Amino acid sequence: MNFNPEWLNEVIERRRSVYQQQYTGERVSDAIVNQMLKNANWAPTHKLTEPWRFVVFTGDGLLRLAQFQAEVYKKVTSNDNSFKEDRYQNLLTKPMQSSHIIAVGMKRDPKKSVPEIEEIGAVFCAIQNMYLTATAYGVGAYLSTGGVTYFEDAKEFLGLGPDDKLLGFFNIGMPNRDMPHGKRKPIEEKIRWIDK
Repeated sequence: MNFNPEWLNEVIERRRSVYQQQYTGERVSDAIVNQMLKNANWAPTHKLTEPWRFVVFTGDGLLRLAQFQAEVYKKVTSNDNSFKEDRYQNLLTKPMQSSHIIAVGMKRDPKKSVPEIEEIGAVFCAIQNMYLTATAYGVGAYLSTGGVTYFEDAKEFLGLGPDDKLLGFFNIGMPNRDMPHGKRKPIEEKIRWIDK
């Protein structure tokens, strides 16, 4: 294998969360989204459980997602008097700004005793693979854990069972400008070497 490590380093450093207000409205190719998902499938996974599950919304599917999540939000928050009209309207309209939205779930395998945190970690590794693929193709993306992510009522619609988890919504769109380099504190502040 003959890889270019400098290219990989650049892709990792250039990865950014690119939000819906930074999208042009241009549709991302389904082929690129499919490649993102193929690369997600190569994430590390303990006992090969492959716990990641994806539901891709695009076209009229975005409207279906918007209506579903707004109604779930209204139903759940009406019970505890925490309903906010502006949040409801946001759930109805914001998905339409993305080219694609991928609901990301973690599916438990009852036959394999893998700690839940390891399964969640595997799914987040899959998400990172999608982020890096998006960056390599010049596509904007970000993971949202807002909306109905933590509402039990949202899981069935997405094919998840009671022991599974909805981990968020991966938004995809064409960025309206080049994304600047990000900022990180020096890695030396976060490492302790023990060599004796």
